[in-house]
Amino acid sequence: MISGFRLKYVFCSALILAAAFLASSCSRLGWGILLWSTEEPAIPSGTMLPVYFKSNINKVWVVGVPDTYRGSLPRGSKIEIPLSKFELVGSKKQAKKRAQEFAEYGHMYAEILQDGLPVRDHPDNGARRVYRLRLGEIIKVLSIAEGNPPIGRTGDPLPGDWYRVLTEAGSIGYCFSFRLKLFEHYSGTLAVLPSLAEEIEDPDLDLALSKKWWPEFYGAMINNNRINLEELSRLWRFDPGQDTGIARIYVPQVDRDFTYNRIRPEGFRSWQFEGTTLQMSLRSETSLEVQFVERSGGLRTLLFVELPSEISDIILQETARRDGLFSAVHEQGPVFTSNNYGTIVFSSDKRFTWTGYSLLVPHIISPNAEGKGTVSMDLFLSDSLSERYTGAFSLNFSGATEPARFLYAIDSQGFRLEYAPDSSMDEQTVSRRASSPTVLYFFKDDSPPGFAED
Repeated sequence: MISGFRLKYVFCSALILAAAFLASSCSRLGWGILLWSTEEPAIPSGTMLPVYFKSNINKVWVVGVPDTYRGSLPRGSKIEIPLSKFELVGSKKQAKKRAQEFAEYGHMYAEILQDGLPVRDHPDNGARRVYRLRLGEIIKVLSIAEGNPPIGRTGDPLPGDWYRVLTEAGSIGYCFSFRLKLFEHYSGTLAVLPSLAEEIEDPDLDLALSKKWWPEFYGAMINNNRINLEELSRLWRFDPGQDTGIARIYVPQVDRDFTYNRIRPEGFRSWQFEGTTLQMSLRSETSLEVQFVERSGGLRTLLFVELPSEISDIILQETARRDGLFSAVHEQGPVFTSNNYGTIVFSSDKRFTWTGYSLLVPHIISPNAEGKGTVSMDLFLSDSLSERYTGAFSLNFSGATEPARFLYAIDSQGFRLEYAPDSSMDEQTVSRRASSPTVLYFFKDDSPPGFAED
């Protein structure tokens, strides 16, 4: 730990060393606001100060010291302030207004409670990181900000706020307060850690923390064009929790939180979440291995991947694909009639009515079915069936606990349905025909549909 930055004071008539200083004399550039308190002399943040010179070479402002704070310094003394710790406003009137706006957070600072806590370029935990903070480091709070809070394991936003902050090294960005200890500082020594950004740089860790990690089976669904929207919408994932200090594994049958203070290297491209059994290893640019000790004592390994697109985009694309499949069926009808199996009427909002299907009860349609329901284009065909059938869908009858699943093929006269029992299914894929297929043919009926609205 070292003390905050120490300032050199100069006199307008005697201690200006550069020719540019001499040319500037004692004329003012304007007024501004001190963002970070000084130690010698002790000037609190938020104080209005006159500005006399800006040195881009030395990266400092030369400002006047108000009599209130000059202590033993001669009247008219000036000091140097790092560019990042001072805000030039303009006229004295404008600076006074800015000081009033800044007053609520003028004396507010924060101590970092988690090593590696990121400062981001806008208030969202998916935003680009502009700086990595160290455990115990002090930052200056500049203002509160509207943003998207990180989500906890219950699905609710974590308590806290996004703040616009200034680091001792001069970086400005946004930090979520969940792992900050807020305090007020008015004068005297402000203990801060030295800037050791170069020493803690870890490009591989930055890569791991910058990506969104989804379970491996998500990648398999996308690669195989077998997208389960229900599973995708659950947002199973691994979240390292760099904004909160709480890593989370959320996958089927596992929902675990791991509270840590820092992420430390543990071998090549591998890191330990200190204080927990959780460890992660970057296997490639797009795959991550996560290990932890289960409550039973066994070691569990899970694999996560980066997806080629945002989840929301994948869901939109798959929804559009299914909408297109249903539209093709609806446009071919929407009324289809069979001599033996009754009449099916499809509506544009993916609902249906089916009358006269008694021959299919109970081995295909439940006795509790009410003859109406919704259509889900949620099934896929195996390669061996895709040449013979257009697709497959589920009919979710009102009153029935399980859907009735069918393969279908559209032709110029109507469409053919074939029942797909559980034995023909591999998860959402119809992989094989039934040993004794039940085939139903429906002709297109051009008479006006009599769809019964609820």
